[in-house]
Amino acid sequence: MEELYTIKYNQVTASVRGETRMRRKDIWRPALAVALGTLSAVPSGAAEQVTLGTVGQASANIWPVLIALDQGFYGAEDLKVDLVYVQSSAALVQQVTAGSLPVSISTGLADPLRAVGMGAPVSIARIEVQLPPYDLVAKPSIGSLADLKGKLISLGGPKDITRIYVERMLAPNGVKPGDFDMVFAGATAARASALAAGAVDAAILLPAFNFQAIAKGFKSLGLTATYVKDLPFSGVSVNNAWASANKPLLEKLLRVETKSIAWFNDSKNQADAIRILKTASALSEDDVQKAYTFFRDGNFFEPTGKVSRAKLDNLAKAMESLGDLPGALDVGKAVMPGVAQMTD
Repeated sequence: MEELYTIKYNQVTASVRGETRMRRKDIWRPALAVALGTLSAVPSGAAEQVTLGTVGQASANIWPVLIALDQGFYGAEDLKVDLVYVQSSAALVQQVTAGSLPVSISTGLADPLRAVGMGAPVSIARIEVQLPPYDLVAKPSIGSLADLKGKLISLGGPKDITRIYVERMLAPNGVKPGDFDMVFAGATAARASALAAGAVDAAILLPAFNFQAIAKGFKSLGLTATYVKDLPFSGVSVNNAWASANKPLLEKLLRVETKSIAWFNDSKNQADAIRILKTASALSEDDVQKAYTFFRDGNFFEPTGKVSRAKLDNLAKAMESLGDLPGALDVGKAVMPGVAQMTD
């Protein structure tokens, strides 16, 4: 997932129905130098405490967790949750590897796979976003994906999964690798800024940056999910030692995730879902409404909690083709045994 290099964290402490706290620290967080949470779950009265790490800031990707905080789903499982923001998915997985965070949520799945390939004690416990929620947005003068031949496109990096996404989108439209130029920026915010400044012809963007660009007159050329249906996007990753020692607690967290996604997908909760993300984030109500339609109608959240071996294997092979894995990876070794439900 995204490298959000320039996020600065303001001190925010919010009590949600007296049971959960969300924290942001007023410091920069290097990948491994600062412990962001405690590894073990500590009982506090009737409730167990656990710290969850996620990327960047409150966004649509962590909607299920924000729902659980607001609706009291963690309290119903006798859990107290601290939510901590880290500047990138790669740094987040490094924190989990080091044991300074026990669990990461909405982690780009390429990062735990890469870590497992290097022998790190990390496992995937659940798929969260089952399709890549990107939009390829271009200058108003570009009419279609075919028109990107010879153009400059902003991607996440030379070995970033966004390169696979864009190549898959362009190939059916007659644009092969080598037919377009690439420039790299790890964060959606940076890619959106380059597009707005006219420095690139197109950029691959996450919500709500795509909505904001389109509102300014830029053009959506297509959604990645239309072309890439076999590569899961994000999930829950865990420190192996912590997960083995705290299996019942981890199972509670995963049950809450499934419950929150079911709640999100129930149309009668639309107004509350929009309120929850708008309150937690810096997004406008219009952007949140668009994000709700985008995620719900696109069926982006994986509802069952199961992990598709075939899709995870496809992701590993895509990473290997970019040189992002040292060799073939047995994805079965990347999934938490006894917790994650494997299919295929």
